[in-house]
Amino acid sequence: MMLVGLASTLICYAACKALYRRVHVVFLNPMITSLVALILFLHFAHLSYHVYDASAKWLTSFLGPATVAFAVPLHRHFPVLKAHWPEFLASLALGSATGIAGSVLLARVFGLNRAVVTSIAPRSVTTPIAMDISQAIGGIPTLTAVFVILTGITGVMVGPWLLRLLRLQSPVARGALFGMGSHGIGTARAFEYGAMEGTCSSLAMIVAAFLTLALAPVLMRALG
Repeated sequence: MMLVGLASTLICYAACKALYRRVHVVFLNPMITSLVALILFLHFAHLSYHVYDASAKWLTSFLGPATVAFAVPLHRHFPVLKAHWPEFLASLALGSATGIAGSVLLARVFGLNRAVVTSIAPRSVTTPIAMDISQAIGGIPTLTAVFVILTGITGVMVGPWLLRLLRLQSPVARGALFGMGSHGIGTARAFEYGAMEGTCSSLAMIVAAFLTLALAPVLMRALG
């Protein structure tokens, strides 16, 4: 039982990723299907979340090294960032501020309590940094991770439609849209459009994460 969470997570993700490669439909993204598969497995196997988490938490511990590893693509693609830094900085600063403020205000419209509101605020950045931000501003990191995943899934489904609606042809703009809107999941989707889109998406994801890290505490205090 000690390995059931770890083994089931890896098996579900590998199987769902193989399915996505064969049947390339956005709704079959492994981040969507693996979640559903895991939930069904735990339900029919009559396993509690606590039993699952006892072994799956080892995967969560890799979020720290993953955060540090963001320095690698940032260094590797620094010339791209240097060439387009005004566009990146302006668009991602606005996107980060809008993501935080919009999340907080919408949560308050629905009457959610403060713990949930602060957990939603950093949902627009990649999971490891979002969880750290959530903890720093008084949120619930685990709940934040759920909102981050939902945001990423929504982004990869809505993103292609937005590209067509806005008629975006620039690889930089396409990549920034996916990186800001759906972080890691969106970056994987951006690479399907091209190497430049994927590169710009990964850079946008990293820059947006650091901008949100700086903006979240300030905006949370301003919004009360």
